Amino acid sequence: MKLILLGAPGAGKGTQAEILSRMCNIPTISTGNILRAAMKNGTPVGLKAKEYVDSGKLVPDDVIIGIVRERLSEDDCKNGYILDGMPRTIPQAQALEDAGIEIDVALSIEIADETIIERMSGRRVCKECSASYHIVNIPPKVEGKCDICGGELIIRKDDAPETVKERLAVYHKETEPLKDFYAERGKLKSVENQPTVDGTTKLVLKALGL
Repeated sequence: MKLILLGAPGAGKGTQAEILSRMCNIPTISTGNILRAAMKNGTPVGLKAKEYVDSGKLVPDDVIIGIVRERLSEDDCKNGYILDGMPRTIPQAQALEDAGIEIDVALSIEIADETIIERMSGRRVCKECSASYHIVNIPPKVEGKCDICGGELIIRKDDAPETVKERLAVYHKETEPLKDFYAERGKLKSVENQPTVDGTTKLVLKALGL
């Protein structure tokens, strides 16, 4: 199964990708991770990407697609893969298609903006050891203190409500149109986000016929 997960930041794509990866024994290909790995390993495309990163520029789509293609040619992708963080825009989706990178299903996790803002603003991270908490779902034993090392719990800038609203605006403008792109190709399946991870997973598995 060759899968793309769509959904707003904070919709739980990463969590569902991990679960599907384990169940189907296929890798999750995170563009951020493979970009870093390609630069570290000094592959031809990785070196090209490094030039852009070192000069503070965004890595262009054709370089990212080169890195994705490099990664998908590895043995562990023979039975399928989950693409995480790519495509983010219609030009990227078109470029993947043009490069012969096949997708079976684009699975969209639907969730209201208000739920995301509420969910993300409840996240806390330990300043010392980076352990993650959530004031509702995974609260620390002592408010504001890490269970592991006793460090101070802080809100990451990414999880502050203003930042979340900005990221959602970018998602609606640039990434949400991908739903129509894949619907036109008969590849879109949608599930409603549930209050629990298990609840969402059940709907995801049903949508994928697993």
